[in-house]
Amino acid sequence: MLLKTLPLYKQIQQDIKRLIAHGKLREGDRVPSEKELSEKYRVSQITSKNALIGLMEEGMLVRIQGKGTFVAGRPGQSPSYDKLGEAPGRSGRIGLVLPTMKTKVDQRFLDCLEKYVSEAGFELMLRITRESQEEEAGVIASFLKQGVDGLIIFPVENETYNDSILRLSLDRYPFVLIDRFLKEIKTYSVSSDNVNGTKEAVAYLMDKNHEHIAFISPEITNSVTDERAQGFELAYLERKRSIDKNLWCLLPLDGIVSGKAEDAIERFLREFPQVTAAITVNTELCQTAYRVASRLGRRVPEQLELITFDPPDLPRVSYIRQNEDEMCRQTVELLMEQIEGHYETQRMIVPVTLVKQA
Repeated sequence: MLLKTLPLYKQIQQDIKRLIAHGKLREGDRVPSEKELSEKYRVSQITSKNALIGLMEEGMLVRIQGKGTFVAGRPGQSPSYDKLGEAPGRSGRIGLVLPTMKTKVDQRFLDCLEKYVSEAGFELMLRITRESQEEEAGVIASFLKQGVDGLIIFPVENETYNDSILRLSLDRYPFVLIDRFLKEIKTYSVSSDNVNGTKEAVAYLMDKNHEHIAFISPEITNSVTDERAQGFELAYLERKRSIDKNLWCLLPLDGIVSGKAEDAIERFLREFPQVTAAITVNTELCQTAYRVASRLGRRVPEQLELITFDPPDLPRVSYIRQNEDEMCRQTVELLMEQIEGHYETQRMIVPVTLVKQA
């Protein structure tokens, strides 16, 4: 009997874990499909898909393109693919390392990557690092131990990159960094045009006669925040206007994680009431700034115009749209190139679009 207090996807996961524990599902056995699970438990296929993705994240299940989802081997071992018809010498699996799965953007990246990896004839295995460098290093080591054919890595937000990522580069192991890149080391990477996207957004605000524009961002610790800051500065340089960096609200990462961003942004807006517009580097900070503005009685966009990266799902807030599908297509293409034995590092920059809502 299912426990009614558990979320539906966890109820499905518990049943599958119980079948594995009791030996009714063994290594290499096929588990029911998303459609079969949705019919059995009378839930949506999104719910059953999330249940299977969660078990794949835990390393209990693996997905084989064109065949289905199967019980994985014991921790640290590859499942017995012989009976699944996998070609010897190649696992047919790609490891995906994500820092979080909190936002719709994260979900779109996962969906697009799975689509293109599947089209290439591979299975995508997902692990979440929860923005921990230690966890990230452990996940990469685990994937290497399992013998995946390549890695797609969203590095965690930090001032330095993991030694394990640097080692992959030195060893020429097939991998692609997506969304971020190593500034001083040549690797394969795919990222958005953060510089021009931010520059266009600031120029748009200037054209609307905003003179005091804030920049709200985590501390500039990685290539994404650095490029978006560069774009902000470039807009001022090209207009030959002086930039007031007192209007830059840079938040410590640990403060954001611990929930202190809202208080910090409120203090900032109270200290600088002359600010009439702000660029935020992500939707989380945009939503926080929107809540603070509402609490302070500042109407958006009449009294505080906001622009952010990615759709914030907020009324009358413009945003810079990244092309996640194209980023994922190029990422998988570059990874397949390496798997086939061709190695010539490239950094791909995908154009973005300013969507004006205000």
